[in-house]
Amino acid sequence: MNKYRKDFPFFKAIDEHKSKENAQLIYLDTSATSQRPFLVIDAMSHFYATDNANPLRGLYSLSERATQAYEHARDLVANFINAKDSSEVIFTRNTTESLNLVAYSYGLSNLKADDEVVITIMEHHSNIIPWQQVCRQTGAKLVFMECDKDTGVISKEEIETKITNKTKIVSCVHISNVLGVTNPIKEIAAKAHSVGAVMVVDGAQSSPHIKIDVQELGADFFAMSGHKLCGPMGIGALWGRKELLEAMPPFLTGGEMIEYVTKDSATWAELPHKFEAGTVSAGDAVGMGAAVRYIQSVGFDFIEEQDKKLTKLLVEGMKKIPHINLVGPKNADERAGIVTFTIDGVHPHDIASLLSDENIAIRAGHHCAQPLGQYLGIQSSARASVYFYNTEKEIQTFLEKLALVRKWSGYKD
Repeated sequence: MNKYRKDFPFFKAIDEHKSKENAQLIYLDTSATSQRPFLVIDAMSHFYATDNANPLRGLYSLSERATQAYEHARDLVANFINAKDSSEVIFTRNTTESLNLVAYSYGLSNLKADDEVVITIMEHHSNIIPWQQVCRQTGAKLVFMECDKDTGVISKEEIETKITNKTKIVSCVHISNVLGVTNPIKEIAAKAHSVGAVMVVDGAQSSPHIKIDVQELGADFFAMSGHKLCGPMGIGALWGRKELLEAMPPFLTGGEMIEYVTKDSATWAELPHKFEAGTVSAGDAVGMGAAVRYIQSVGFDFIEEQDKKLTKLLVEGMKKIPHINLVGPKNADERAGIVTFTIDGVHPHDIASLLSDENIAIRAGHHCAQPLGQYLGIQSSARASVYFYNTEKEIQTFLEKLALVRKWSGYKD
């Protein structure tokens, strides 16, 4: 039995046969959202029970404690990604808001007609639509780096030819939420910087699975979500290089982000508060801080080892089942806990529904990556995703049930 499952009320109740709602449930949808350990839930409960006040604004001790808790959470996130300074970490609602912040604040201020923004064909919609909108407003052009349709790899030639002297921004997913591949961010960033462009990284899927060092990665901006790495929903973070953040206008206005306001104008607070308008989500930030501390206690050595072991079981097991088609690399070592697939003659929604009847939770649909689906000629697919709290027994049960899906769908093979 996986020793970490007892840290999670969700899994502890299942394993001890005390869960009426989720009895015997096998959860294989961590790429959509992770489960939360007691430590995170307790940290948030403690904040609301003992330190709940509007932080940053009050001069009384309760508000000061709320401020300390909020800023300590920022310090924990900064440490988690090895930011040079905590002021470079902006709390947002999620990765989507973080990417929008960069697009609208940095992009609108720095792009002009005929400039180019380069992204990849495998991007989540959250890293496509903001750039579409900004390019439309500025006259800039959106350019796509394409990947190999079988392996998901973006070739060196693609990087060299698509990133040119016209490129001002490169925005790239670190780990694809569909293909499970890890993109060569260092190489892409090096090329971007060689032509004077900034590098934006969507780290929603990478930050839970691999150790992130933003200084070593070569990024200028890095976006992440709390709920993907055992933290609460509704909280995320954007890291940016201080000199870039200081030069950018605020994304949202009002509340704590101001320094001084007159009838005609306003000046902005210093980093990071310039980008945190309105009442902040302090309780969620505390939860995210507790989550990254918990992930560090588990350790990325174990997380990566468990990811590789379970992913290999998934991939090798699926290869043995007739009529299953893997989407992305066939080599399990090239995937980070994500295995997307189709079954001949069975709609992905039906796959997910039939497995749900067997108490197995997977994801089905376009995975918020429709341009990738169009590029691959796949409208919809099913996706199983694992994390360190999953077990080999769960994977074996999943594979046994998966092998029956075509039979349940009326096929006689």
